[in-house]
Parts: sequence; C-alpha cells; structure tokens
Amino acid sequence: MKFTLSWLKDHLDTTASLEEIVLGLTRVGLEVEGVDNPADRLAPFRVAKILEAAPHPQADKLQVLKVDTGTGEPLQVVCGAPNARTGLYGVFAAPGTYVPGIDVTLKVAAIRGVESHGMMCSERELELSDAHTGIIDLAGEPAVGTPFAEVLGLDDPVIEVAVTPNRQDCMGVRGIARDLAALGLGTLTAGTIEAIEGGYDCPIEIRTDDPEGCPAFFGRVVRGVKNGPSPTWLQQRLTAIGLRPISALVDITNFITFDRGRPLHVYDLAKLSGAVVARRAADGESVVALNGKTYALDPEMTVIADAREVHDIAGIMGGEHSGVEAETTDILIECAYFTPHRIGRTGRALGLTSDARARFERGVDPAFLEGGLQLATRMVREFCGGDPSRELRAGQPPKIAPQVDYTPDLTQRLTGVTVDPAKQAEILAALGFMVETGDTWRITAPSWRRDVDGAADIVEEVVRISGFDAIPSTPLARAEGVAKPTATPVQLTERTLRRAAAARGLDEAVTWSFIAPQDAESFGGGVFALENPISADLAVMRPSLLPGLVAAAQRNSDRGAASIRLFELGRRYLGEGERLTLGLVLAGARQEKDWRDGAAKGFDVFDAKAEVLALLAAAGAPVERAQAFKGASEWYHPGRSAKLGLGPKTILAEFGELHPRLARAFDLQGRVAVAEIFLDAIPAPRGKRGRAVYSPPALQAVTRDFAFVADKALAADTLLRAVQKAEPKRITAVRLFDLFEGAGIEPGKRSLAIRATLQPDERSFTEEELSAIAGKIVEAARAVGGELRE
Repeated sequence: MKFTLSWLKDHLDTTASLEEIVLGLTRVGLEVEGVDNPADRLAPFRVAKILEAAPHPQADKLQVLKVDTGTGEPLQVVCGAPNARTGLYGVFAAPGTYVPGIDVTLKVAAIRGVESHGMMCSERELELSDAHTGIIDLAGEPAVGTPFAEVLGLDDPVIEVAVTPNRQDCMGVRGIARDLAALGLGTLTAGTIEAIEGGYDCPIEIRTDDPEGCPAFFGRVVRGVKNGPSPTWLQQRLTAIGLRPISALVDITNFITFDRGRPLHVYDLAKLSGAVVARRAADGESVVALNGKTYALDPEMTVIADAREVHDIAGIMGGEHSGVEAETTDILIECAYFTPHRIGRTGRALGLTSDARARFERGVDPAFLEGGLQLATRMVREFCGGDPSRELRAGQPPKIAPQVDYTPDLTQRLTGVTVDPAKQAEILAALGFMVETGDTWRITAPSWRRDVDGAADIVEEVVRISGFDAIPSTPLARAEGVAKPTATPVQLTERTLRRAAAARGLDEAVTWSFIAPQDAESFGGGVFALENPISADLAVMRPSLLPGLVAAAQRNSDRGAASIRLFELGRRYLGEGERLTLGLVLAGARQEKDWRDGAAKGFDVFDAKAEVLALLAAAGAPVERAQAFKGASEWYHPGRSAKLGLGPKTILAEFGELHPRLARAFDLQGRVAVAEIFLDAIPAPRGKRGRAVYSPPALQAVTRDFAFVADKALAADTLLRAVQKAEPKRITAVRLFDLFEGAGIEPGKRSLAIRATLQPDERSFTEEELSAIAGKIVEAARAVGGELRE
C-alpha cells in the first residue's frame, strides 16, 4: 500500500515530522517497507529559460538553444523538441546529471557538429509520465535556477507499508490516518461526504441476481460528462504510487480505491444494453478484460452483465468493451459489495490480480456503499461536469458489527501491560469502536473491522496503540546446571543428513508443501487438497518431494545454471500419514567440457545411486545389506531406475532418472537424476549411538581381480554380494571396475570384472590361503550364474 505524505495529511491534521510518522506506522503494526521522495531524484534538475532558439545548421529537426540556467553565462543546448521556443521556461539537466527516463548520464557532446552542454527534459525523461513529444513547458515565470521539484510541488515523500490480511481497513489512506490519530500523531479529519440529489430517475435497471456473491449493488447515471485529463494534483498522486493516469473518470475510481479502500467501476452508458445485473456466469461465457486478455468464466464466478454480454469480472477487473473513453458523455457509476471468499476463489481460478481484488477479498466496508457512490458522483461533477440521476440500490450490504464482552483487566492478564481503563476506552473510541462500560464492557466493532472476533482482538488493539514496546521481557524459567540435550534421534538424523548432503556438494532447497494438482497427478496423485488455496498452483499437499525440486531445477536452468545439485529434507503427505523424506535432483552437467576429458558429461542413474548410498550410510542405515530391486515408481525412467531396500518389504529409497515425459514437461534438457530416501523406513540402531572409532589395520591389504561371464539378466549387485559372502571376514570390499560385451563373448552374455580387497588380520596371507580364498570366490560366483572368464 503506497501513499504520499500530503495525501495522508488530507485525512490527518498533524504537525508530526516524516520520521515521527514512519515510526508511528511501525508502532501500530503497519510495517514501513520504504520511503521515497521524488524530490531527491530530481534535485539536479533546475528551472531554465530559453533565451534564443535557432535552426541547427546540419539538421532540419534540431534547434540550437541559448539557455539561461541561472548559474552565469547562457549555455548552448541542442534540442529536438518541436515545442522548444524563445521564452519557454523548462527543465534543464547539466552535464554530469543522470537522466532516469533514458538511463543516461549526460556529458558535453557534439550533436551533428554542434556542441551541446546538457539537455532540456521531457516528462518521460524524468519519469513523470509517458509524455515525450515535447519538453516540459512550465506555466508562468518561475525563478530561473530554482529546483524543478520545488516549483512543481513534487517534494512529497511516498510511503509504502505492508498491510496484513486482517487489516482491510488500512487498504485506504483514511484507515491508516485513523490509526495514527489514535496513536496521538494528529486529529482525524471529518471526512464527511455531502449527498448529491439526482434530478431524474436512473434510466437503466440495476439489480443483483446473485445475492450470495453480490449482496448489494448501488449505482447511478451521470449524463453530459466531459472526460478529459484529471487535475494535475490527482495525476501526481497516482503517478507517485505507480499508477498511470488515464482519464478523469478512470482516475477518480483509482483515487477512491486507494483513498478510501473502496473500489468502484464506471461504465460507458452508450455501450450497455438493457438491465445491468450482478449474476453468476454461465458455462462457456468469456470476457475480454481491461488488460486485453480473454478469460473463460464458470458458474462459480460472479459477473456484471447486461442483456447482451458480460462486462465485468465482479470485484476484480472491468471489461474492455464497456470502458469509458475520451468521447464518453453518459456514464453509469457502480458501487457494489462482493463476498470476499467468492472474489478470492475467482481470482485464483483466473490467475488474475488487481487493486480491486486485493481489497474485496479482504473485505471492504459494507457501510460505505452510499458514501463511496456519493464521493464518486461529487468528483465526477467537479472534474467532468454532468447531471446525475437519483440512486438505485439493489439488495442490502451485510451488517458487520461484531460485539465482544470485555473486561479491562484482560489486557494486563494477556500481555503483562497495565493500561488505565479510561485510556483503553479512549483508544477504542479513536479506532471507531463503540464502548459500553460497566462491570463487563460491551464493545461493538466498526463496520470496517470484520477481523474482530473476540476479547483477545480488543487486547491487541489496545496494546498496539499503547505500545508493544511496553510489554515486559520475561525470561522463561530455567533449571540450574547444564541443559540436557533436547534433540530427538530423528532430529539428530536430519541434522546429520543436511551436513552430509552439503558436504557432498548438494545445495539445500526449501519448496512449498503444496503443489499444483497436475504436478501431484504426475507423481502419484495427492490425497489432501485445499478447498480455498492461496493459489491454484498451491492446492494439493505434495505426495512426493520431487515436483518441487524438479521445478526448482527448471528455474535454475532457465537462469543459466550449468550444474544443478539440489536436495530437500521434508515430508510427503500420504493417505496413511506424513512421511519424513530426503529428495534430491541432479541436472545439467556433472562434469564440464575439458581438454583432458572431452565433451561435458551429464548425470545418470548411477550418480543418483551413489548419493543415495552415501546419505543412507550417513543416516546409519545398514547399506551393506541393502539390495536393488526393480519396479521404481512410474515417474522414473522404466529402464534406468530401481528401489533400494533391506528386502522387498523394507524399501529405503527409490532412485533413477526422471521419466523423459516429465523431463520434457518441466522443460529440462538431457538426463535428470532423481531420488527419494524414506527416512522413516531406516531401522533404528540397536543400543546407544556411539561415535565411530576408526583404527587402520596393521597389515597391508591384498587385491585380486576376477572376470566372470554371465547372462545379461544377472544383476552386477547380485554377483558382488555373492563374492562378498564367500569369505566375509577377510573380503572387506568388492567393486565392479569393468563391463564388456562384444568379440569373444557369447550373444546374450557379458563380462563383469571385479576387484576384491582381502584384509589379513594377525599375519600376512600365504599363497595357499590366497588361492583358497580365490577358489571360494569363483565357486560363489558360479552359484549365481557367473563363470570365470578364460
């Protein structure tokens, strides 16, 4: 929410400084996100007068100006603006000045052979508007050399505050001023709006056929308006908060949206046909909104339509067809109340945000429909003229005035802050609450505070105005002595895994626990879906960590990341409960192109397996007993994936390459290695956890290489396990170092070369012992289908 200091002072009669106001906003719970004064950026720009304008000798569209800048001798400036003329007062930028609209720092330069010492500026070059057909032409005779911002009244700081969802009243400048007045920084102005009686009956029917989505629809016609530019002060305020002035009629509705937190809409009466009705959309209907996009509607959405077509996505954005233009002479002003949850659901379904939606889905003041319509009518008459009709009121806005029973001592009991009851009553009255005192107070919240629900909310109002800093700091009781460790075994495992993953070069990611429904379907389908999600893309609780990680990988890839190694430790949400899981994704280049190794190399299934085994070992899982099984989930590549478990019923992890279909859907190039480790499946360690102690063996190990020929169907892991078990006390490691198919090997078979590490204990191996162990290895391999290669 943005507003200028002068705008705030329209509603707050105050002598407080900008610094005091900023501190006051923070005190009342409106976090100040920034303060920006346009005058600071425009400080180098000064008023200058053109003393002479002569044609450029080398260019028909350029002029050579002599400009009085108030600093001494006139300067020569080359200018291409068609309105540059002798006697014009404009805005001058000297060499060395940064011009924000063109992102250029000026310097003395020759333009078509004529030296130019600075420039005369247009509004667009100073980011005041989009006007750039000519330089700024100041009215009157301002003093030459005066700061331009001072002459135009632009020394008006812009304040931006963050408004929490429960403070719908502060989505307008008047609500913010009310809080500051309650704080004691000034007096809230009266803010009364004089009623304007119409001179004739409204010539168009207004009604609401959807009382659930639009309980109240007020409106009136104004004939004979002249829609030109809005006043300069209004354009400056809208520009200051980032809105583009369009025309007087449109600017009025934007101003009231931010001034009072009350969105309105203005229709061109000539473009309407028959009654204007708030109703549910019909299947197949669509509307072209003011942003030029077409939106498909459904019966869960409220729209404003006439007898011919839909003109407005109710409470969110008006339609393009019925918008006012420069030629508009007759208008219909709409001021309606829309149900917050309907607006929120429609906005999420359409993926459409607007200033109106931000206010209606929080809940606008239902008691300000009449006031909003009268304010809009008064401003239309003041800026555009016209003759208003009498008002039409369809339906009734809801009566929102929560009542709460309250005792003043509750403030002290809940917060430890003692506030005098008389002061509490004063604060509440200043905020618009009605207070009936007695043994138990009866407090009625104002219509603009639909967030008030109980006595604790009243305490919050009292304390935020009296000062959160008055809440005493009370340390929690602590037992004497050294605190005992409080981390659970699961928490210790999580901590260990995070460190282990980071040590292996993986970057930790934190993604949403909610994902889009289509992503959930691609990864097994979500069980739990939100009825009222904050976004359509965050509607289903994730059944897997991979959708979020793959999406994160895609975003990093789009931004030029060459090698992506991400992991996340979080929970999957399944029908049987939450499951603690570690997910990882490896995408892009595992090894970049190098003069020693040639082309870049990507990730594959074996990279995922290596990470899984290392992390399982760090978590204390018995990886030496883990076996690979076929049948990984459908989102893995069917031929490049596996499950890892202690048996078919105790699956510790799934790993492999992402199915190519999903890789394409996420717009990821090349192979993408992914895995999930199911931490809740890791068996608890037996006995107490102890710190691992490593003692190097006293004797040197011996290695022996073997090559076995086996059917392709034989998994290398099966062969390695068989060899390991041949002499488990002496064979400390077995690994595969070569795989060969081709000449000399029968079709359907392949050669598997392994290296076994043999570790002696009390004395070195004799040749006879080594031969005996080798024999056992060959026999163990033969038992699973491997024959020693000759």
